[in-house]
Amino acid sequence: MEHRTTIARSGARHKGGRAAPGSRGDSGGWHWGRWLGLAGALALLVGLGLGWPWLHAQSRVAASYGARVACACRYVAGRPLGDCAKDFEPGMGLVWLSENAASRTITARYAILASQTASWRPGFGCMLEPWKD
Repeated sequence: MEHRTTIARSGARHKGGRAAPGSRGDSGGWHWGRWLGLAGALALLVGLGLGWPWLHAQSRVAASYGARVACACRYVAGRPLGDCAKDFEPGMGLVWLSENAASRTITARYAILASQTASWRPGFGCMLEPWKD
């Protein structure tokens, strides 16, 4: 029986028509797509690591702003809490509000990144709680 070596468009072939190791038809090797995916994942991790301080600071600012504005809306202006989101700046859609009516506090959360509480105090108005690092 005679074995022939064939070469196809997809790359080099062994005897019997199997793909040669490392050729484009070999499913066992690392292809450029896998390397590209690995490089992309690594770039994403590095980007998140470098951008985390900025992202965390911005989320704290958004939560603090939301808590302060909603507290003033609710306890100074006397409006319902659901109406207070109208006072937010554009882009504050990720800020969620909750109220503790007994202690007269409003807590704002920015996604899962940060939360901040503002308390209404007679004579002082709405004050933010100190940040906890």
